[in-house]
Amino acid sequence: MKSTLPLSNGAAETLNRARLEIQGILSGADDQRLILLCGPCSIHDTEAALEYASKLSGLVAAYQDQLLVIMRVYFEKPRTTLGWKGLIYDEDCSGLPASPSGLRRARELLLDISEMGVPCATEFLNPMVATYLDVCIACGSIGARTAESQIHRELASLLEMPVGIKNGTDGSLASAVNAVKAARQPHSAFAFDGEGRPAIVETRGNSFAHVFLRGGRSGSNLNLTAVREVESQLIDNPLKRPIVMDCSHANSEKDYRKQRGNAVRVAQIFTGGASSIAGLMIESHLKEGSQRLEADKPLVYGQSITDGCIGWEETEQLVGEISDRLN
Repeated sequence: MKSTLPLSNGAAETLNRARLEIQGILSGADDQRLILLCGPCSIHDTEAALEYASKLSGLVAAYQDQLLVIMRVYFEKPRTTLGWKGLIYDEDCSGLPASPSGLRRARELLLDISEMGVPCATEFLNPMVATYLDVCIACGSIGARTAESQIHRELASLLEMPVGIKNGTDGSLASAVNAVKAARQPHSAFAFDGEGRPAIVETRGNSFAHVFLRGGRSGSNLNLTAVREVESQLIDNPLKRPIVMDCSHANSEKDYRKQRGNAVRVAQIFTGGASSIAGLMIESHLKEGSQRLEADKPLVYGQSITDGCIGWEETEQLVGEISDRLN
């Protein structure tokens, strides 16, 4: 797949530039801008994803002095019990068994979006899948349900991109902080080599592993108290800006309409002196809200089938408002 769907020169330029800029923000070399991760909760319709990316490309250019805009392109959805697991497993939302074509569609989409000049971010759930998509991703994440997994900490240590690790679903910061410390170190790990063969690999450690604050059952951690707690627990971390704030998930109580207020609050906390904040994340799609995936019921184009998202018009307004607050 890597030989038949290689990075084009344009896609490679987008990827490499974004990775360097993310590293600059996390390290504090760039201490003015925020990373903005923005996009659908999950990708189920590649046509709608490409339309969204085309629109987002305008914001990437318009606000580049204040924000590094990166598109959420998430193909795997961790499920608490059961549910649609993502495009690579069920690309037609039909419930049929997974086929290899889902991986191909995912890689094709990442390449197409990157060629538009829009860098991509994703969450890595299955380590095997990561080997097919990693070269197309500007920054990755490890989810709240897998932050304590040794396998995923080793994966973060192996990946050659900045990786954000979310705090646990209970709201505890310890899982994310400990995972960041583990991911920064080299490991001997069972993984796949460059040819897709099982192997024992030596990871180098990911010096740009950082913490995602996404809230939990204990409530929101979108506040200065949580920021200071992470700072104190990562006192020896060389990154000056190791925190990204998630405006969705538990921090919004699963209500997409609260994301706008959350995003503005993050900008206020940052400009108020919390310089360790590197960025924020919002879930956004062409149409606001979400819809249920039901048999024999046509899907609304451009609307999420997982968590609710803000719509495109509100996204444009919100990105402009965040940018104004950073000026």
